[in-house]
Amino acid sequence: MTEKELKKILDQIKPLDRVFFEKAQAHLDNLTKPKGSLGRLEEIAARVVAITEKLRPQAARKRIYVFAGDHGVEEEGISCFPREVTAQMVFNFLRGGAGINVLARQVGAEVLVVDVGVDHDFQGISGLFDRKIARGTRNLARGPAMSRKQAIQSLAVGIELAREAHRDGVNLLGCGDMGIANTTPSSAITAVMTGESLEKITGKGTGIDPERWRKKVRIIRQAIRKNRPNRNDPVDVLAKVGGFEIGGIAGLILGAASLRIPVVIDGFISGAGALIAAGLSPRVGEYIFASHQSVEPGHRAILKALRQKPILELDLRLGEGTGAALGIGIVEAAVRVLNEMAAFGEVSVSREVNQSIEK
Repeated sequence: MTEKELKKILDQIKPLDRVFFEKAQAHLDNLTKPKGSLGRLEEIAARVVAITEKLRPQAARKRIYVFAGDHGVEEEGISCFPREVTAQMVFNFLRGGAGINVLARQVGAEVLVVDVGVDHDFQGISGLFDRKIARGTRNLARGPAMSRKQAIQSLAVGIELAREAHRDGVNLLGCGDMGIANTTPSSAITAVMTGESLEKITGKGTGIDPERWRKKVRIIRQAIRKNRPNRNDPVDVLAKVGGFEIGGIAGLILGAASLRIPVVIDGFISGAGALIAAGLSPRVGEYIFASHQSVEPGHRAILKALRQKPILELDLRLGEGTGAALGIGIVEAAVRVLNEMAAFGEVSVSREVNQSIEK
């Protein structure tokens, strides 16, 4: 994909039409319940209507893409786990034994695992989407994590997967990640794109101790100073301090928005991808649902920048798309209310009785 082709995708992302919100709310207000009594479910349902431009949207076909990639900055010793764990977890995803597999089964969502940059040769293993750009990024503490061409390539991976999902009739998308040390590039992206201090937005990732946390902050600061990512050029930010899986997530969001498919994002790493996507097209914020508020402190800054209110707060910090799976269940519930709940005139419930309940 060229930058010119990327721009064409961005131009396809249109602002949501307020007329669809109004039509959806009128229908919701005519259902057999007090007005507004289903709270945020009504808000979510109305936004799905506006995204899809369908008064009876569907959420029967649900898919979660888990993007996996390794990071050169892992060699700085800022994670509790070695990079080999990334590949080990990919095998676990494919076997169906990870947290994301369990929660996706609960909500009836497919899980598709995408290798965009794992430092392992999977030798064409069945079930894995091979979109490998390189065997991990370079060490962002010592230079750019990737080339600009590779950054655009990672975006292209996500965009093409959104297109495949659209061709397959997918109604609702989710995204997740796997990559040892990937909270480091996510913190760097968050600091650059939001302007928040590193101390405020850098968390402990997989559970590092205070000394290693301080080192992590130093490494991220060094990376930003050395690479000087341009906040006004999100592709530059992704290339200099990002990750292949973060680019894949950003691309999926952009591709989905261009095709009017709602996307439920996971936590901190997915949020960093959403920041890149929103930097490229501010309109994408209308097309995403933030599934939860992560324990990672930087996630709060991300959601504020994206103007997103999380659906859930469960103190999650696993990643993989686990929060997205739970969020997908809530979004589907909202769509079901819209489509399956009886309206006045269909059953023997008086509007007057209903209005008295409201009071």
